Amino acid sequence: MTQARRLKPYDLEVPVRAGRDETWESVTQIDVLHQWFGWDYDGLAAEIKQIFVDEATLWAPEQMGWADGSYLEVVGDDDDARVRVAREGTGPGGPEVYDAIEEGWRSFLIQLRFLLDQRPQGRRRTLYLTGETTGRQALSLVPGEWERFGPRVAWTVDADGHLVVAAGRIPLDHPSASRFEVTVSLFGADDATFEAARESWAKRWAHMAADANLTTADDPAPSG
Repeated sequence: MTQARRLKPYDLEVPVRAGRDETWESVTQIDVLHQWFGWDYDGLAAEIKQIFVDEATLWAPEQMGWADGSYLEVVGDDDDARVRVAREGTGPGGPEVYDAIEEGWRSFLIQLRFLLDQRPQGRRRTLYLTGETTGRQALSLVPGEWERFGPRVAWTVDADGHLVVAAGRIPLDHPSASRFEVTVSLFGADDATFEAARESWAKRWAHMAADANLTTADDPAPSG
């Protein structure tokens, strides 16, 4: 007899400076989902459709759920709202346990909050870097203060106004190296601006890795 997989529970929430109806549209309308969910790659459109259309069950009011027991809900009024993503489970919990789905939602909720709070103009394009590094080195990519969202995810806005989200397989404060992902969101960038940003971030990561004697990240390719 096959034993059912024990899923880790989580409960994440972010406030947004947008009304309940607009926020609900942000998590259900395909064109808006592309402005905050994930990062650019060839399969992003199919992934968004699979998660938010094919596999999601919509409930009222402003709630959707998935087969693994997780759900997303929007609560609030005409001026402000909160987005909550949660999953009940029987598996091991706590901040020391890594769950890719939970940590993915942490990064994506930051991106949604930035979209609704800051109202950036233009189409979103992203740079995605990943490689072996430490949390301290990953956060050194952008000087200044980073805001934490859990032990493995942090975000900041760089000098050019771009949202930068760093996420690791281990806590950011851990001294060991592990796989880290950095996503940079640019809005309204033309091809020349985007290419310049791609080259700048690739060099920045390479210098960081060389200083720390770590492996370099995958080269962040431009998106369409």
